[in-house]
Amino acid sequence: MSAAEGAGRHAVDGPPPAPPTDPGPATSPAAPANPANPAAPAGPGRRERPGEPGPAVPGPRKAAAPRGPAAEGALPGFAVARETLWAIASTEPSAAGTRLVQDIRWSKRLVLLRAVLNAAPPGEAQAHWALLEEAERQHPGAVRDVLLYPSTGVWAEETLRRLHEPDGPPADLAHLGALAVAAALRAGIPFKATLRPAHGRIALPTLGLLRPDRPGPLALGERSWDPADPAVLPLHTLPGGRTALDDLDPYRAPGREGSVRPARRLTPKGHKRWDTQWAGALTLLERYDTARAGEIGALLRSVVPLAGGSRSAGATLPAAAGSVLVRGQAPPALAATLVHEVQHGKLGALTDVLPLHTADRTHRYWAPWRTDPRPLEGLLHGAYAHLALAGYWQRAALYGARAAWAGHARCRAQVAAVLPVLRQEPQLTRAGAEFVAGMVAAEQAMDELPPPGDQHATARRALDRERRAWCEAHPELAASAPG
Repeated sequence: MSAAEGAGRHAVDGPPPAPPTDPGPATSPAAPANPANPAAPAGPGRRERPGEPGPAVPGPRKAAAPRGPAAEGALPGFAVARETLWAIASTEPSAAGTRLVQDIRWSKRLVLLRAVLNAAPPGEAQAHWALLEEAERQHPGAVRDVLLYPSTGVWAEETLRRLHEPDGPPADLAHLGALAVAAALRAGIPFKATLRPAHGRIALPTLGLLRPDRPGPLALGERSWDPADPAVLPLHTLPGGRTALDDLDPYRAPGREGSVRPARRLTPKGHKRWDTQWAGALTLLERYDTARAGEIGALLRSVVPLAGGSRSAGATLPAAAGSVLVRGQAPPALAATLVHEVQHGKLGALTDVLPLHTADRTHRYWAPWRTDPRPLEGLLHGAYAHLALAGYWQRAALYGARAAWAGHARCRAQVAAVLPVLRQEPQLTRAGAEFVAGMVAAEQAMDELPPPGDQHATARRALDRERRAWCEAHPELAASAPG
């Protein structure tokens, strides 16, 4: 499922279908975000050279890429080459697409952090930012990782909202100090800082928790993080990469998203169970679809376990870009959920700089993976994620994964039923029409490797029954579900 881009909007397209088991263009302005110059935007980016499909889709232009939080260079936006747009539309991983998503996320994060700093009262926040700048001079990669960490986006959005709501709860500006300390510790620079624990702990993004043995302000320096210290609770890293299993950070999920609740801190046994499931999922991904396995590794920084009783297998929330909330599940199901959710993150980043439609939030469309009507945003997100699943199951089937052809046929039938509606949608922008054309081409290319027997026909018949039932339940919207 995916939260639609925009404050307070939550467009859920639903969980991926039950997976098979396995034996083994428009112009978009940017907001100001340059700490050194409030009038200038900030963020890295790149303008692609136009490729064979055609010239670049118009978007905001590129300026000099900044070095980090103290960057002078401004980035009003991005120009997306049509070849890159089509590569992303296909859902297939590409170096250009991954780089674009990463650059958009970094630029957006700097915009948000600059807005927080501008709105904060003078004093403590500026001192914390100065420590970030010093850490960035010594180790820009460490600072980038801390500032791009998904929970940093959740904190920044919530803090900015509170700074502009004086009658609401106070903004947690002290967490900016925790970000600075985490960056300084990661950079290995000498420093001194004082932080006040909240509820007996200090959360250091990308590192974990400090649990001091006494209340009151805590003086910190370069020797304050020792994983062997009983007062230190390190963040758990999942096997095979740098993805964190985050059950510690207080900002690991937005507080307003009531339909998705993160699990509480896991036990060592819970961590071990996740390690097993994650390792199994990665093994399947690397066996069936090496490119998607690499894309997940590049774009997914943290996994947040969902609380028990969650209705969905997974969720992607715009504020926490680079993270997915996931329910514990068997490796085949987890692999499919990761493929599904990472697509939401890619599409969300693209639409931050290139609007694909001008539709409102009215729920009027049939989405085969849901029983309730969806807005155009949800329909597009869902079709995109299920197109990726259709491709993943097709590759898994070629490697002999049990029931994978049925999963492919089901997902492809769902996408094929929706694409004609999207193609005819008058509220698509020029970039949106290009994007949908790329999706259509990717879906049609699957004809090269059809499933055996009549599995496509079986999936289409089942889907037609579901469509008729939906139209009977929503007769006023039947036009959105053509047969």
